[in-house]
Amino acid sequence: MKTRLPALALLLAAALTAAAQITPKQVKQLDSYITSSLKAWHPPGLAVTVVQDGKIVFTKAYGVRNLDDPRPVDEHTLFVCASTTKAFTAAALAMLVDEGKVNWDDHVIDYLPEFQLSDPYITREITIRDLLTHRTGIGNTDYLWSWMQISGDSALYKMREVEPSYSLRAGFIYQNLMYLAAGRVIERASGLPWGEFLQTRLYAPLAMLETYPFYASVKDKQNIARAHVDYEGRTIGIAQAVADAIGPAGSMWSSISDMGKWIRFLLNKGVVNGDTLIRPASFNELFTPQQIIPPGEFYPTMALTRPHWTTYGLGWFQHDYRGRMVQFHTGSLPGMVALAGLLPEENVGVYVMGNLDHAELRHAIMYTVFDLAIDGKITRDWSSDFKTLYDELHAGAVQEEPPRVNGTTPALTPAMIVGNYQNPQFGTITISEGDKGLQFTLNNFVTGSLEHWHYDTYRVIFATKWYGKAMLTFHLNETGKTGYLETLGNKFIFVNTNKN
Repeated sequence: MKTRLPALALLLAAALTAAAQITPKQVKQLDSYITSSLKAWHPPGLAVTVVQDGKIVFTKAYGVRNLDDPRPVDEHTLFVCASTTKAFTAAALAMLVDEGKVNWDDHVIDYLPEFQLSDPYITREITIRDLLTHRTGIGNTDYLWSWMQISGDSALYKMREVEPSYSLRAGFIYQNLMYLAAGRVIERASGLPWGEFLQTRLYAPLAMLETYPFYASVKDKQNIARAHVDYEGRTIGIAQAVADAIGPAGSMWSSISDMGKWIRFLLNKGVVNGDTLIRPASFNELFTPQQIIPPGEFYPTMALTRPHWTTYGLGWFQHDYRGRMVQFHTGSLPGMVALAGLLPEENVGVYVMGNLDHAELRHAIMYTVFDLAIDGKITRDWSSDFKTLYDELHAGAVQEEPPRVNGTTPALTPAMIVGNYQNPQFGTITISEGDKGLQFTLNNFVTGSLEHWHYDTYRVIFATKWYGKAMLTFHLNETGKTGYLETLGNKFIFVNTNKN
């Protein structure tokens, strides 16, 4: 039996539907809001796209690609996608699930028999779904690609040296290397390299002609944004950090024009131009909550958005916002940011790209777009609120150096501490002596100099100034020789391998 809605209810429903559309007038409001918010966050460049009801309703670029060469950002300027790449890797696996080549709960070693972790049980039981949900029991191992110059395969090999941080599926710690393993599964199951699979199966059908799987493909292009950080009160350009070694976790580059096509494809549930690239069951699995995220592992924004629950899907963070489900993911490399956000119940999505380290205006833009879709107007100054929040967090996170005891001299002479110090996980610290005093090198990659602090503690002044500083203390062994060094704060131990 059908129930007929009263005429007043129909009118109200129509009015609510109309209010949920982002109109040209509201687009101008959004543009004005972003423009005014840029002053507080001061990214050199930013690009934003908004999609609703199958249409790209807003795309705009702001600022410049590079402060040292201030050509303007436009819709085709290339930015790093960073960890928003993970959604592409998950989508690629969904396609292979559709083809019957993999199943979400297949064991990883069925495809990668060489894959090994320190715990035989985890090695045997870990599944493809586990790789995508940061619940493998292995803590963060980003040092394998950010502190070392090794290949992705070498980084995966070294995972067998990492002790578990928690039991399999008993927690959540963000894990980039497991997405690299997921990319290797794609390669074994499809017979195509990960980047080529994305190119042929996703980029091409979506007409994403300005999207590339690796930095190596874009580094010489002219229309590319450059990374920047805030350092000692000013914004400076820095060398581009590269994530190609962990490609499936975060190496993609694209333009805001192309990312609008990606957001539209996601809101259209895996269909483009009438062609279903991902079947409904597999597509829905991507956005189904898979793993609860504890508050300490979620974004600081939750202090203001106050979600009742926080979860992770397959390549997507999730939480409730004003009674609706948000699907989103940030991407961050030093000097660059990205964010993809979906509010499926309002059929709206947003993508933000910028070239300043942790410019969290990206979050403010996402929630402002969501408010526009829900209310038809901007109801809160998220930019101001998040700026206050992140400024307070940054102030609290500044590492304090230990109180200095003046007038001390080291018991260990420079000749006694020169040499190599090894840690099974983190590699080798080399201390050498040159014309400019004691020098520091980590894995022949990160360099700096040592400044005596007090007793046998030294401050590391990194050659890349914006890295900040670190503290090392040298300790004697039972024979009266330098036995090891300890990093203050995190208490990592590097053992002296000198023979003398």
